[in-house]
Amino acid sequence: MIDRAGLAEFLRHRREALQPEDVGLPRGQRRRTSGLRREEVAALCHISADYYSRLERARGPHPSAQMIASIAQGLHLSLDERDHLFRLAGQNPPTRGATSEHISPGLLRIFDRLTDTPAEIVTELGETLRQTPLDVALNGDLTRYTGPARSIGYRWFTDPECRALYHPDDHALHSRVFAAGLRKTVTLRGQDSWAAHLQRLLLACSEEFRAVWDQHEIGVRYSHTKRFIHPEVGELELACQGLLDPDQSHSLLVYTAVPGSETYEKLQLLSVVGTQRISAPASS
Repeated sequence: MIDRAGLAEFLRHRREALQPEDVGLPRGQRRRTSGLRREEVAALCHISADYYSRLERARGPHPSAQMIASIAQGLHLSLDERDHLFRLAGQNPPTRGATSEHISPGLLRIFDRLTDTPAEIVTELGETLRQTPLDVALNGDLTRYTGPARSIGYRWFTDPECRALYHPDDHALHSRVFAAGLRKTVTLRGQDSWAAHLQRLLLACSEEFRAVWDQHEIGVRYSHTKRFIHPEVGELELACQGLLDPDQSHSLLVYTAVPGSETYEKLQLLSVVGTQRISAPASS
């Protein structure tokens, strides 16, 4: 059963504890609210301000599990806080571990500060959970995929368009990296895991995957540089640095260019051209 008063109090307390800079928002000069405004939290949670306000006032409909998960992420809750929020809302908390998509507050705080570089948060199977605007300009919207296609490794072997963004000379290495990474995850998570399901799907539909899989490689990695072929700015050589959250098996990937290099200049151009294209209204 939902605890409306407890839910409202907890939401209000967590909102007031968050500061704009904690979530990558400008503070401004006329802020009188203690913590974030309700409309700011609603935007972070991808829900309407009216809906969120009614929850804080102990009114409104019974929120779904999907809605509570979105609110927990928007408020940058820890796993314990997330589970508490679910129980207040009369819902069973989601499972923890490798399949959880709840991003830790610490990883989000770092991600929210990466406003001028391509960066994304991914699962151990290469499923993109968050992207900075410049990462969307570089890679496209990777959060739009559903089902097995959410995994970049699955797309690599099943969708030819996935490969167009990467330098052709590196395709064989990408195939080896994805197969080796999937093998490691299947061994770690077991034959009943989502990773094993992806393995079986790929073995059934991709001759290339079968050939690479049969090599039984483990630990194949990229060099520190990845080469992209972008349709608007051409070839880019970007260093990729990763930060792992071991509790959630999520990685924050950050792409940077050497200052003064040709790629650095192209990345600056992409930050203007690409993000303008993303934010442009659709034509009617």
